[in-house]
Amino acid sequence: MSEVRVIEINQNVFAQNDEAADLVRGMLTEKGITFINLMSGPGSGKTTFLSAMINRLKKDLRIAEMDVDIASTMDAQRVADHTGVRSLQIHNGGLCHIDADMTMRAITEFGVDDIDLLILENIGNLVCPAEFDTGAHLNMMLLSVPEGDDKPLKYPLMFQVSDVVFITKMDTAPVFNFSFETVKERILALNPNAVVLPVSAKTGLGMDEAEAEIRRRIQNR
Repeated sequence: MSEVRVIEINQNVFAQNDEAADLVRGMLTEKGITFINLMSGPGSGKTTFLSAMINRLKKDLRIAEMDVDIASTMDAQRVADHTGVRSLQIHNGGLCHIDADMTMRAITEFGVDDIDLLILENIGNLVCPAEFDTGAHLNMMLLSVPEGDDKPLKYPLMFQVSDVVFITKMDTAPVFNFSFETVKERILALNPNAVVLPVSAKTGLGMDEAEAEIRRRIQNR
């Protein structure tokens, strides 16, 4: 019988990515920059939430934003137009994620020597982005009410790797029969250390608390 060679591709890929992520984190830490990775599914309100939050944080923080999409510059342009901060669009060649090597190349191209806070608006996907460490100091995610309070049961990894989970579009909860307490219980069962906060960028619900939590994380990093 012929010998069959087995190569553990996934293990090798993730190990290499973890090494690259540590390099990204170390480089940004040395520069005194906090790096936040914001993840969610498509249509969760990432760009709306992010624009509103940047306008709150930019009063005393120098902020830059990088946006990942398969195509178009729409989201990066929206953030730039609504906030006035420097924004970079990353096209990731049709992949469902961005890895640490891509992040490093984008940061090098972008230039970050004049900022305090770098935010990555990751590609809209509840699976792939959670699998790759981008080199961020803080992972945050959004789950919108219309997506349903069952999503932690279906896509557990993203909730497990997120430090903070914002439940967005809370103003629509009565329409969708969404239970914040149920989704919070499910998230904490997966990740007891997660902070889960209800927000609505449209009405302002919970945005003060969300800002306070982000500032606390930046200060305590």
